[in-house]
Amino acid sequence: MSFLPVEEQLEVIRRGTVEIVPEEELVEKLKKSRKQDKPLKIKLGCDPTRPDLHLGHSVILRKLRQFQDLGHEAILIIGDFTALIGDPTGQNTTRPALSEEEIKENAKTYLDQATKILDPESTTIVYNSEWLGKMRFQDVIKLTSKLTVARMIERDDFSKRYNNNEPISLHEFLYPLAQGQDSVHLHSDVELGGTDQKFNLLVGRDLQKDDGQEPQIALMMPLLVGTDGTLKMSKSYDNYIGITEDANDMYGKVLSIPDDLIYSWFELVTDVPVDKLPKLKKRAEEDPRDTKHELALAITRMYHGEKAAKEARVHFEQTVINKEIPDDAPVYEYESGKEVRLLDIISDTGFTDSNGQTKRLMKQGGVSIDDEKITDKGYEVAFDDDTEFTLKVGKRNFAIIKSKS
Repeated sequence: MSFLPVEEQLEVIRRGTVEIVPEEELVEKLKKSRKQDKPLKIKLGCDPTRPDLHLGHSVILRKLRQFQDLGHEAILIIGDFTALIGDPTGQNTTRPALSEEEIKENAKTYLDQATKILDPESTTIVYNSEWLGKMRFQDVIKLTSKLTVARMIERDDFSKRYNNNEPISLHEFLYPLAQGQDSVHLHSDVELGGTDQKFNLLVGRDLQKDDGQEPQIALMMPLLVGTDGTLKMSKSYDNYIGITEDANDMYGKVLSIPDDLIYSWFELVTDVPVDKLPKLKKRAEEDPRDTKHELALAITRMYHGEKAAKEARVHFEQTVINKEIPDDAPVYEYESGKEVRLLDIISDTGFTDSNGQTKRLMKQGGVSIDDEKITDKGYEVAFDDDTEFTLKVGKRNFAIIKSKS
């Protein structure tokens, strides 16, 4: 295929990027690729530690998609072997290792969702157990000889734990080596990662050099700040937007972000052309409300289509701005003469992921019956012949609850 001029490729690659190490080597790789008409191998490793993806994950996946669109080979590594180790990246404690069964189940769901962003037809998917699982103990010993303990302690999270006299298990030192060995096996030209992955990506460069390969370029993307405007997006912090969430929820959650995140979200999680970003930055400062609606529409459109995105905006205006009950609110009926816990009713609606989340919403005043907030987690509804009320869960979820006729 015919590749774009190097400067035009760099304009796409640099979008939202925090650091490229070293950029001058990337330029040379792109020149060589264009001259030989041969795509670069772009590697992204993902440990399937959770079954669902959110917009935070989409930042790095979208960068891989941009390389795809430029004509390069996208290699998505499912870290079914490295997930058995547990990477402490960005944490001060070890991330728990998963069982093989959990990893397999998560990997399947992960791929289903990742291909909403990547082009499945041109994505090479590999599992690192294919090569790491075949290593003998003497191979592992040889690999560990390539990195010193002093170098390992340079890693930020390790140094903090070491200085605080917190335990560091030996197997944790193997994680960067295993990830680097992925790069050696695949002969990757570029590896993508978040800023918290810099150490691991640079280890990959060192191992490739030691193997006589041309070292990969380490490209780091920022960690997307979540809807709370403070912490990185994470399900653990409950500040995330899942890429498979309902269109109405996705639209409404985007509108909940602080104004100072509007521009960075446009840059990192939308397809808005680079040349339009400066104008959007100015508009976000001058008219954050309408610009945020544009952002919500753009993101919802990407995952649900134009029609659903526009309907989500109408739904938001009805339920939040005008405080109307939507015409398509679902109806749930219960036997007259019975008492049913409100927790169970909300579970039936599927408006929350768990009773724990429902209880937290109740405590925060996020559950109401006919506009009366219900904070008692043990609240029960006594159904008689003419029971009927409107249940509201969170800001955007409505249901009609009634007794069976």
